[in-house]
Amino acid sequence: MTFELSPNLTWLFTEAGPSPADRVRAAASAGFRFVDTWPLPTADQAADYAAALRETGVTIMVVTAPVGEPGDTAQLEPNLAALADALPVAQRIGVRHFVVTGGTILDGVEPREQRATLVEFLRRAADIVAGSGVGIVLENLNSRVDHPGCFLDSTPETVAIVREVGRPEVAVLYDAYHSLVMGEDVRTVLTDAVDLVRHVQVADVPGRHEAGTGTLDWAKLLDDLEASGYVGPLGLEYQPTVESVASTEILRRVIEERQRPR
Repeated sequence: MTFELSPNLTWLFTEAGPSPADRVRAAASAGFRFVDTWPLPTADQAADYAAALRETGVTIMVVTAPVGEPGDTAQLEPNLAALADALPVAQRIGVRHFVVTGGTILDGVEPREQRATLVEFLRRAADIVAGSGVGIVLENLNSRVDHPGCFLDSTPETVAIVREVGRPEVAVLYDAYHSLVMGEDVRTVLTDAVDLVRHVQVADVPGRHEAGTGTLDWAKLLDDLEASGYVGPLGLEYQPTVESVASTEILRRVIEERQRPR
């Protein structure tokens, strides 16, 4: 199968300047129908952002939910309020999913208590977004390189939490880079879990740059993702070492080569 790609506009297409709308237009000009990003647009950016998305037909797969520590009981109500405030903007620009992580390990808090608060946050967040067209995806990060001290660094644990939440509005974001840095096997962790995965992100390992800069066997990764049953876009969440279009073309060529008769 052919995977479509969804470049992260926080790191890619920065050549277009600081405007999120201009980055959307640049990505569309390069042939992309989907994009990822981290922050929602500010109030003064939203109208231009929405116009750029309408003009180009580009869809925003994920943005980072504007919440603090989702496992901190003291932040529970402020986090839910911030999510509710952000929802109309996300709807206006057609965001598919808010990304939530597990936050950091909290001093003086038992892991089971932090986990329980995270589950409560996700269940109540599901009530906020229900019927809005915007979902929530829980993402685990790697604690070995990029996010030491993060609370949730295991894909199986992320899947278990989403199953415990038990709401269709809450699913999994599988970041293959974080997973591989933690020594996980893609096929193993996605077996019987792909039904919960709404988005996948990728980067080369090590380094978190574009394909070909590390040691990752990209053909195998794509085979593993295909074998799991995942059929959505692949989010390009990496820091490019070359110009954005050239950077994304590398993985596009790998995908094209997989389609040729062997």
